[in-house]
Amino acid sequence: MAEFCLETDRLWLRAWRSGDAEPFRRSLDTDEVTRWLGGRQPAEYYDRLCAAMQQSQAEHGHCFWIMEDKAEGAIIGFCGPRRGRHVGTPIHGALELGWRLASSHWGKGYAKEAAAATVQWCRKHRPLDGRLIAYTVPGNSASRGLMTALGMQRQPNMDFDHPDLPSGHPLRRHITYTLEHPA
Repeated sequence: MAEFCLETDRLWLRAWRSGDAEPFRRSLDTDEVTRWLGGRQPAEYYDRLCAAMQQSQAEHGHCFWIMEDKAEGAIIGFCGPRRGRHVGTPIHGALELGWRLASSHWGKGYAKEAAAATVQWCRKHRPLDGRLIAYTVPGNSASRGLMTALGMQRQPNMDFDHPDLPSGHPLRRHITYTLEHPA
């Protein structure tokens, strides 16, 4: 079977490969990128992330795909759809749109380009889901801005406390946006 790859003008969104964890970590495990994600993580975190994305791709045909800059041939982030995995939250089982981008590529439209391509892919390949969800912490204005630019609507009734973070953690509260009936 051929490897999944979705192409945009400047990017390849592709399935994770076994060697992707380390270059992904080098590009994205920075103070700037992880500010809203709870901080930098050890290499083992990225190994687990790579394995989880490979498993999601194998089981569902999608994941938060590796984002490669076509001109550089370098991993600059991820973007794609994945099933919401936080049991006991309003997003559990929903089709989640997620992204993460190296700070060297911020402000250049890469996240919007990748996310818009993902929305189009979902319209074609996952129309029965009826909606996409995305979430972030209230202070992450860049992610909230992208959600709005994609036409997503704020859903306060779906906000939740992230189950992986302890009570009182400043990043525990998450706000949710949806794109209804993406077909």
